[in-house]
Amino acid sequence: MPSIQLPTQLNTTTRPPQSLLTTLHSYRLSGRKAFAVLLDPDKIGQNALSDLLISTADSPVDFFLVGGSLVSDYVHKEVIAAIRRRSHTPIILFPGNPTHIEPSADAILFLSLISGRNPEFLIGQHVIAAPLLKKSGLEVLPTGYMLVDSGTQTTVSYISGTMPLPHDKPSVAACTAMAGEMLGLKLMYLDAGSGARWPVSSAMIAAVRAAVDLPVIVGGGINSGEKAYEALKAGADMIVVGNGIEKNPDLLPELSTVVRDFNQSVVQA
Repeated sequence: MPSIQLPTQLNTTTRPPQSLLTTLHSYRLSGRKAFAVLLDPDKIGQNALSDLLISTADSPVDFFLVGGSLVSDYVHKEVIAAIRRRSHTPIILFPGNPTHIEPSADAILFLSLISGRNPEFLIGQHVIAAPLLKKSGLEVLPTGYMLVDSGTQTTVSYISGTMPLPHDKPSVAACTAMAGEMLGLKLMYLDAGSGARWPVSSAMIAAVRAAVDLPVIVGGGINSGEKAYEALKAGADMIVVGNGIEKNPDLLPELSTVVRDFNQSVVQA
């Protein structure tokens, strides 16, 4: 484990006037859906990032997530700086380990891998990260992270040494989320993982949505407007897409339009 140097001062980045956790809860209560793009610093080049950020001017997103399960070249600060130059969209860290903490972001998903039984990802790595987070000034978003079987082994399941939740067992996911809420977690994240063969099922999303009063985030395998719509209809409060946009740039405007139209239909109802 590399040594971790605490920042000498708090992050002075201008942050949203309202906490992101409050924003996400207000979205949930009003029925508004959110769209987030996950940027893996290891996978997205400077030119691709620039093109994507230009595209978001016409196809807006609500949040950028920055991070990944396995980051070999730590360039989070550079990626965040590039986003800041072109966008005022809030930036949330999606950390793979305690070294993936960058104070220039707005917030961090403090992920507890409640679908697994590896203590390192339930509390161990959190202990290592806590002093750094305390000094960083980042808004900490306690998140129940649930891996869901997507037909292939993902990087995060391999790195964490845990088995994902069975794809066809929505009741297991619902009870897991319920326990996470009782433990005090503030968000639930259902993730099929990068390169998923299929997304989290509508039945599982609906079961988790019915089980908790928390915002529900869903990612992995959402590679079409139809799949995005089905996730939103089932109860996802935020959809996250990363790998799909890298493979198909046309997916960004398609999903942005789906989320916009879904929100307009809620307002008109």
